[in-house]
Amino acid sequence: MATGSEGKPSILTRLAFGVGGIADGVKNNGFDYFLLFFYSQVLGVPAAHVATALFIALIVDAVSDPVVGYWSDNFRSRLGRRHPFMYAAMLPVAIAYYFAWNPPAGLTGSELFPWLVALTITVRLLFTIYEVPQNALAAELTSDYDARTSLMSYRYFFAWVGGLSIQIALLALLLRPTEADPSGFFNTQGWHTYGLWASVVIFLAVLATTAGTHSHISHLKLPPPQRKLTIRKIFSEILETVSNPSFRALFLATLFGLLASGISASLNQYINGLFWGFTTDQTALLTVAVYVSAVIALIVAPIIGKTLGKKRGAIIIGVLAFTIAPAPVLARVFGLMPPNGTDLLFNIVISITIFDLALIIATQMLMGSMIADIVEDSELATGRRSEGIFFAGISFIRKLAQGSGVMLAAIVLSVASITPGMRPGMVPDSQLQLLGIGYAVSVLTIWMLMILCVSFYKISREGHEANLRALAERAGQNAARVDSD
Repeated sequence: MATGSEGKPSILTRLAFGVGGIADGVKNNGFDYFLLFFYSQVLGVPAAHVATALFIALIVDAVSDPVVGYWSDNFRSRLGRRHPFMYAAMLPVAIAYYFAWNPPAGLTGSELFPWLVALTITVRLLFTIYEVPQNALAAELTSDYDARTSLMSYRYFFAWVGGLSIQIALLALLLRPTEADPSGFFNTQGWHTYGLWASVVIFLAVLATTAGTHSHISHLKLPPPQRKLTIRKIFSEILETVSNPSFRALFLATLFGLLASGISASLNQYINGLFWGFTTDQTALLTVAVYVSAVIALIVAPIIGKTLGKKRGAIIIGVLAFTIAPAPVLARVFGLMPPNGTDLLFNIVISITIFDLALIIATQMLMGSMIADIVEDSELATGRRSEGIFFAGISFIRKLAQGSGVMLAAIVLSVASITPGMRPGMVPDSQLQLLGIGYAVSVLTIWMLMILCVSFYKISREGHEANLRALAERAGQNAARVDSD
């Protein structure tokens, strides 16, 4: 049996791996962009309670993510290390996501808090069982520096496309404006139908990537030899693995980057609906335009990785992207944007959104590929391949950052005195100013901290190739020793 894939994956392999991102995109889009709004503004749960529910779920993630990562690194079965987890999570994760958007009809307001806690824990736990092993495949399907960028670019591309598509369906087809609700955001049945549609898409995406990469099982890395493991041994190995300096740098960079993204995503509906006064149709057009951003990023990220290197490229385009992101909001605060309701305002915002998001997505693609390159660096130091642990660490910090982003977004809403039930035209200008300032300053500051952390990442193209040569030499020496014995 082969122990790994060293060449460049075919286009079919890249598609099969990448399509798995759709499930993450749908879930993240719902939880990051709409969960706070749905439970707070539509169902009447205080925003602080929603944030608390997400925080409680993160406590469970703090244990489950590294455990699932370590378990999948050491799992032994005829289906390999990763696929059994992916197959097991396929149906339960879709069912759980459906019920997150379809709570019992008899519960209202704060009565929904226990339900929300239970469902956020369940959804996040089941996604961990699927997402961590699936992500880990990126480091097993190929060891090539540039091919990994391509793999992760496809995954992020499909994640964005999946998230955008379900968001467009929600805004354009399900949340239809009525005379009683001109914005369309308070159509409760539309939200329930969204839960059904999203859960079906999640199931099909997990099925497609799991079945699509099934044929590679015999070529993936083997688990380590069986050995006696204790709880103390397991956690000592996890701690040794995550002590890798490049992982620490990327771990913190991901924390800050996604913390900012969590704030931005959670406040997105407030910025579009209240700050800019856009209708659901206009918001849907903004979302459609981001398809262009995803295509641009899919093309640009591999080129930047080849020409500038992953670290340098991520820093350069990251600084540019994250400076542009809050610019329109700050311009409005200083009275430099056209009035709400004008075509010029919408055209400016949509143009900036397309360009800026392309750069942000490309940065995410490069950073995702950088995680895979840590695997061989760590293996050289510890003697163990720990793809699952590394991607579990990033998975956990992603949830922590985005969950914390919701909490910080709730603080911004509280400072701006944005309360449940407020609709466009009801918010005083002074409160909109505070909303815009809180959004722009928090996002810009935290994104700059992300760029600072990326600068401490140590693995270059030359360093990665040196690690591969050293591991090949070690494998040759071990083989020679076995033959001599």
